[in-house]
Amino acid sequence: MADTQDFDIVVLGAGSGGYATAMRAGQLGLSVALIEGDKVGGTCLHRGCIPTKALLHAAEVADEMREGPAIGVRGAFEGIDMSALNSYKNSVIERMYKGLTGLIDSRGVTTVHGWGRLVSKNTVDVDGKLYRGKHVVLASGSFSKTIGLDITGRVITSDQALNMDRVPGSVIILGGGVIGVEFASVWRSYGADVTIVEGLPHLVPNEDETVSKMLERAFRKRGIKFNTKTMFDHVVQHDDSVTVYTKNGKEFTADYLMVAIGRGPATANLGYEEAGITMDRGFVLTNDRLQTNVPGIYAVGDIVPGLQLAHRGFLQGIFVAEDIAGLSPKPINENYIPRVTFCNPEIASVGLNQAKAEELYGKDNVEAVEFNLAGNGKSQMLGTQGFVKLVREKNGPIVGFHAIGARMGEQVGEGELMVAWEAEPADFDGLIHAHPTQNESIGEAILALAGKPLHTHN
Repeated sequence: MADTQDFDIVVLGAGSGGYATAMRAGQLGLSVALIEGDKVGGTCLHRGCIPTKALLHAAEVADEMREGPAIGVRGAFEGIDMSALNSYKNSVIERMYKGLTGLIDSRGVTTVHGWGRLVSKNTVDVDGKLYRGKHVVLASGSFSKTIGLDITGRVITSDQALNMDRVPGSVIILGGGVIGVEFASVWRSYGADVTIVEGLPHLVPNEDETVSKMLERAFRKRGIKFNTKTMFDHVVQHDDSVTVYTKNGKEFTADYLMVAIGRGPATANLGYEEAGITMDRGFVLTNDRLQTNVPGIYAVGDIVPGLQLAHRGFLQGIFVAEDIAGLSPKPINENYIPRVTFCNPEIASVGLNQAKAEELYGKDNVEAVEFNLAGNGKSQMLGTQGFVKLVREKNGPIVGFHAIGARMGEQVGEGELMVAWEAEPADFDGLIHAHPTQNESIGEAILALAGKPLHTHN
């Protein structure tokens, strides 16, 4: 008979959603088994957020070296040492990985290394050993979608792109969403020739249209080429290049093709359907308390339809642990989850864009203002262009925050608070934003929304 261990919660997958569930549950005194076939930390830590942001930081330094002489700092950009850069990137990952495993252990969580499979509504099998939970939390994460392409040779995804040993001379990126524009930004900063192919009318198509258009202007200025409304047809690999053919008859040739068309749920062959869980195209369907249709089974993170963001999974993991512990946390409003795209210029947003707000409230019942960063002193020092845009229900609360420009990702916290707390411009009376900061641009946008713009030309 198989060896069986019993726990309050068995978590399948130790990415952001899974480990957050385990840590919070452990903190609340519940016994937890955290099952992971790869490394604790998941895609975000090892193949996603953290390594890409390390590369983006190097890109920012490269751009600043190029710009140094223009502000009186002597120096020159002489290229990228990929070996040293990869060592730096890996050292960041390793430090965070060690810290994370230490924290998980300190919560009394039992970490199980091995590939798990759901074999009943309360049991996960790992190499013949059974882990039974009063509750099971599915957190198996996601993978890079490939539209059926063979990821070999010069056709790559972000996984291979993160471990390249040299800067490519030229790259075609299939997909102009978050992953596509971040890598386009990195490689352009490193000196590569970059072309994006995107089927939809704009880059970052989920953002407010004004943000998309601003990014497109900035990318043109940086020499990043892009073709929107252009559907991919097929790719041909050569010994030293790839040629991409599109449905409108265009063709593009480069050293590599990177496929960046989004991520799919990693749920195949894990026993979910056999346990009776309701699925949709590989995603696990849940109610607003992240419970599946099978009593006792929850799901968190990228396998649940919605924003595929590490911090969303993290928030859901905390929620599920508290729900199981009987703390009755209030359901998560996905509209309040902040989104950041770490290209140059950075994009940050939370809440409704203008088009969605007008759809919800009616065109005549929505107001929007933009504060141009040309009027912000710190932005001038940083040499960045962009704006902060606020969307509100007329005579009502702010429902959307949208920003583009250097370091705008660091400003999204205030955007999240104003949207989630349903702030109105009057709520900021008597408050001031420190000068000279990028944060000050939010204060100026609020003044404009209140009908008393100061550093804005009307």
